[in-house]
Amino acid sequence: MHPAFSEEMGFLETREADFKTWEDDMRGLALFVAGTVVGLAATSVAQNQSPNRGIVGLNHVAISVPDIDKAVEYYTKTMGFPEAFRLKNPAGQLQLVYVQISQNTFVELQPATAQRPPGINHFGLHVENMVAATAMFKARGAAVGDTNVSGTKAILSNIVDPNGIRTELAELPPESLHRQAMERWR
Repeated sequence: MHPAFSEEMGFLETREADFKTWEDDMRGLALFVAGTVVGLAATSVAQNQSPNRGIVGLNHVAISVPDIDKAVEYYTKTMGFPEAFRLKNPAGQLQLVYVQISQNTFVELQPATAQRPPGINHFGLHVENMVAATAMFKARGAAVGDTNVSGTKAILSNIVDPNGIRTELAELPPESLHRQAMERWR
């Protein structure tokens, strides 16, 4: 075989191997993109078919404590959860302190009172739309309370289950202290 011809054959084999590698890479990329699209579509369908559509997730657990200063110190120093915000009542007394576990999850600390003994007081669910959420729960037969805007500027409603456990529904508009803390987390 002539050396020039042999050199040209090697060049063509290399080009063919390069094309084959490129073709395999493109096939892999196409499969990845197709898988991602199918996965996103399936997730979207599943979310839209959820029986609890509009419930974003668990937002907080509220704990009534005998000494709020000691509780805040424990949760911020020992547990390492930063203080997200605090709220005082019209008389200037500390009403609650939120410490932040993650971007969307808090522990609400409240001073214990005769009406609110020490222990877990309630848990809060973040909802996208209060009107839709309360309608959904009312349609299911839940005892849903009135809706109001709290001192934290969250839109709240409560449900008390047959065991006396309170669930607080919370829509968190941009002006709410919860949403502002969530946005600062980033």
